Amino acid sequence: MGEPTETPLPTYIIEGARSSRSRCKTCRRKIDKGGLRIGMLIEGPYGTGYLWHHLRCAARRRFEQVEEAYEAEAWREAKEPPKKLPSIEELRKHMEELVERREKRREIPYVEFDPSGRAKCKHCGEPLEKGSLRVVLGRDVEFGGQVRTGPVHIHPRCVGAELQEEHCATEVDGFAEALRANSSDIAADKLDEVLVAIGDLR
Repeated sequence: MGEPTETPLPTYIIEGARSSRSRCKTCRRKIDKGGLRIGMLIEGPYGTGYLWHHLRCAARRRFEQVEEAYEAEAWREAKEPPKKLPSIEELRKHMEELVERREKRREIPYVEFDPSGRAKCKHCGEPLEKGSLRVVLGRDVEFGGQVRTGPVHIHPRCVGAELQEEHCATEVDGFAEALRANSSDIAADKLDEVLVAIGDLR
């Protein structure tokens, strides 16, 4: 009598996470118990298993694979079937919105109007007045053992001093030209005012 054949594991599983021990392989954050996750089967040096992702994270980076999982009704293989599952159209819209938002992200440095009056200048700590023009510079921040560049809002008068800070990721060379090129929605005379307030950077 031959040995019983093992039932092959499904390529994908969509389920509610059975614990909070797994981490999303896309965003590296914890997947909360009950949170929607998708497992993608891999064969590694230590055997066969699943790499888990938040369902929405997977839709953002691996939409074609999420579509395959939906076509295969991957939730049918789950030990914890999802109580509520977004449609593939919802996930597609989510993915497209994220892509559009990323494409609209502006190049630093640039000038913008302060929308609320609640923010403070990251250099001097004083409030930025609502409707006033502020300059967006890049600042290096260490996060999770990696250095990332994030935007910070600065008074025009504080720009020169901020550019000299070690953590500032915006170059002095070519600054005025870059500021104009990245602030095409701001009137030329307003940009001139900002550059006068910034002063000589040499």
